[in-house]
Amino acid sequence: MPFVELFVRRGSLDQARREEIGGRLVSEVMVAEGAPDTEAARSISWLVVNEIDAWFVGGKPLSAEEKPKYVVRVGVPAGSMDDDKRLEIVRRVTKVLADADDDPGRFAEATSAWVHINEVPEGNWGARGEIVRFEDIVEHVING
Repeated sequence: MPFVELFVRRGSLDQARREEIGGRLVSEVMVAEGAPDTEAARSISWLVVNEIDAWFVGGKPLSAEEKPKYVVRVGVPAGSMDDDKRLEIVRRVTKVLADADDDPGRFAEATSAWVHINEVPEGNWGARGEIVRFEDIVEHVING
């Protein structure tokens, strides 16, 4: 059950690229997590796109002519990850971004995209006005 946030400078992505990236990111993270591809699992796997008005690197604003930079934050329940799954998330997220770019080779550099995996501590997810625990998420994904 990932919650994925994509950060990119405003105007960097046209609608087609935004939909290509947005349509694939959650699916790829779900695969890396080992989540089943079910309607129930998809219903609680969200992505939001944050278009940033000002993006600075090294204290200098990124110009409109420069290729976009990305930050992708992936929120997952603590205890659901190990190093192999974390690595798989980073690889899959980076591939989605590279596949949607005119210069996919630039994603081999640390200057194009950062992937942050945030493991949310047990008891810090909430929905329906209640605390949602990892076992609740598993129950929902398995039984809908």
